[in-house]
Order: sequence, then structure tokens, then C-alpha cells
Amino acid sequence: MKILKTIEELKEIRKTINLSVGFVPTMGALHDGHISLIKQAREENDVVIVSIFVNPTQFLPGEDLDKYPKKDEADKKICEMCKVDYVFMPEISTMYQKEEVLIKAPNISYILEGESRPGHFDGVLQVVLKLFNLTKPTNAYFGKKDAQQLALIQQMVKNLFLDINIVPCEIVREKDGLALSSRNVYLNDTQRKDALLISKSLYQAASLVGKGEKKSAILKAKMYEIMKNLEVEYIAIVNRNFNQIEEVELKNTIILVVARFGNTRLLDNIWL
Repeated sequence: MKILKTIEELKEIRKTINLSVGFVPTMGALHDGHISLIKQAREENDVVIVSIFVNPTQFLPGEDLDKYPKKDEADKKICEMCKVDYVFMPEISTMYQKEEVLIKAPNISYILEGESRPGHFDGVLQVVLKLFNLTKPTNAYFGKKDAQQLALIQQMVKNLFLDINIVPCEIVREKDGLALSSRNVYLNDTQRKDALLISKSLYQAASLVGKGEKKSAILKAKMYEIMKNLEVEYIAIVNRNFNQIEEVELKNTIILVVARFGNTRLLDNIWL
């Protein structure tokens, strides 16, 4: 495994690769969710590149950019264990210049996550496009937990005619159901216990759908009841185009939840 710090190093390496490339972009603090992406990339490609870069342009003022968990040495060991070929770990000054060509995310960036975090997805697409241009992957791997982000990246690839296959990967959870997130380390014991109500509400909604309940209003009411003691930012029931729907459409629905625990904001979803 080789650690790459500069764009020049990455470009020189990329010129020598004539095989399939799997790419996993991350912000570090790697956990089992990231590992599942890397392992899938390893199984499906000849060469695997992982990037570790905490991207400042996707953080809004007052968010946790300065406190975002950083575990570079542990991350390197995890990548080595997963048989990653190259780890790209650039500095901010490497990725951004004084005069930037800005990326403007499409309309679905203004709802849900985009409504409470305006400009967030502009920053996500900006850095992902830069990373795609540098790594030129055959396949790029993204978790379905960040469902809106995944949809926007898929749309960017389509709109900009990028020759990249986006591979959506299933959500990885703790044994008790909590969706893995680098931000889970911020939770105290009480918050960690309370956070289980998020996945409990999603499982309850899925169970009701399995019994024939399709009405979004009823499903949301049941979920709010389960999470009545939490600071729920939103529950949304949407189709794959992120349009709000009044009834669940099987194989075309995502139920999304965001809740806050102090300064920590957790999101989760279930695809039906």
C-alpha cells in the first residue's frame, strides 16, 4: 500500500494503471461502514484507491469541521488490512486554490438535508468531481445512508457524462441497529441509547408497510410516536427522485430521518 499526498503523485500513479479501478472517497475516521465499501471495491476491481480528506466546503459555519474526528494512523492501518493499493491524503491547500470554479447542485439539493444545510451539497459535488478527475475510477462506492448525496452524485455523473459506475452500498449497522457514522463518537451513553429509537422507528415503519399500511401520514405518526422524546428534525417519505409521496410505492420509496442529540446530528433511512 502506498500513501499519496500530492496531486502530482496521484497523477503519475494513475498513468501507470491500465486495469479496473475502484474508488472509495472518505473523510477518515474509518469504521465498519467504510470497511464494507472498501471490501466491495476490493472484490470488484483490480486496483483500489481510498481518499481520506475532510472537505471544508461541505461544512457550514458553526458545524463540526474543526472537531471532526481525525484518526490518520488508524485509518492507514485499516486500509492496509483491507488491501487497499493507494491512499490519497491531500491537504486542503492541495485540493483548493484561491480562485475556484464552483459547482452548483441541482434542485433536490434544496430540500431535506439541503434545506437545513444550504450549500452543503455544492461542496460535496465540488470535491467529489475533483476526486473523480484525479482517480478516474471505473467504479466508485457510496453508502446508501447518505441517500440524498448518493442521488446527487449519480445525477452529476449523468449530467456531466462521466464514464464512472456509481455503486450504491447497503447501510451497515451496529448489532443493536444504530447506523454506523463517524459522528457516533460524539454521543454520550444516554444519547447513544436514545439514538436507537431512530432505527426502531424505521423498522416499525417497514413492518407496517409489510402488513399493508401504505399511507405516509400514518407511518410518520407512528415514527414520531416512537421518537417523541427526541429532537426530530424531519421524517420524510419520498420516492427515488426525492419527491414527497402520500403513499409508499414498493421498490421506489425511501424513508428518511434526521434527529439531533445535543450538537450531534444523525441521519438514517430505509429503502422500501
